[in-house]
Amino acid sequence: MPRATNAPASRKRRTTRLKRASGFRGSRSKLFRQATEAVDRAMRLAYVHRKERKGEFRRLWTVRVSAACREQGMSYSRFMEGLKKAGVALNRKMLSEIAFHDPEGFNQILALAQKSMA
Repeated sequence: MPRATNAPASRKRRTTRLKRASGFRGSRSKLFRQATEAVDRAMRLAYVHRKERKGEFRRLWTVRVSAACREQGMSYSRFMEGLKKAGVALNRKMLSEIAFHDPEGFNQILALAQKSMA
């Protein structure tokens, strides 16, 4: 019985891995072993960084809302406390968009928060 090498599947596995490593420098895009290690690491870091990006955006929204509050003489934490007491259910993303694109509307929300704090 002839020896079976599984050559088509092995070749396909190697070519797909090397295609994934096509933009890497040096041997990381040419040699299978280095390409495998580089691609595995890249995939692992891509997963981690997708999770980190969500936190980065949340921090950006908080900074934007805080800056808009400071312009009107109110701290971010007092503003969020006032919104919670007033029963306003806007998330930080929407608050930052309103503060960025519609300052008058944000000032109305801020006045509502101030009124509920008093």
